[in-house]
Amino acid sequence: QVQLVESGGGLVQAGGSLRLSCAASRTIFRINDMGWYRQAPGKQRELVATINNGGGTKYADSVKGRFTISRDNAKSTVYLQMNSLKPEDTAVYYCNANILGVYYWGKGTLVTVSS
Repeated sequence: QVQLVESGGGLVQAGGSLRLSCAASRTIFRINDMGWYRQAPGKQRELVATINNGGGTKYADSVKGRFTISRDNAKSTVYLQMNSLKPEDTAVYYCNANILGVYYWGKGTLVTVSS
């Protein structure tokens, strides 16, 4: 069984930055797509960004130009650099990984952006 553990969330002022990390509980030989999702209070979970095994990325329109997703395959870790944060970015952020066709989720890390 694989667990994904997120870290790096916290409280930041609008305009600030945070870097989220998500590491697998053990080194995985091959992870396909990895991604970040978020869920704000009272809203559905939504895609933030994904990155495939070749490094190709996709972003939600709301975060393009502000967030950057990256991965370190040797460490089975995915990152999300968040810049120019806005109050509407406040949410619980979850990482996701496709390992041999099975999608795993982390438990989430809270990001709060104050105005």
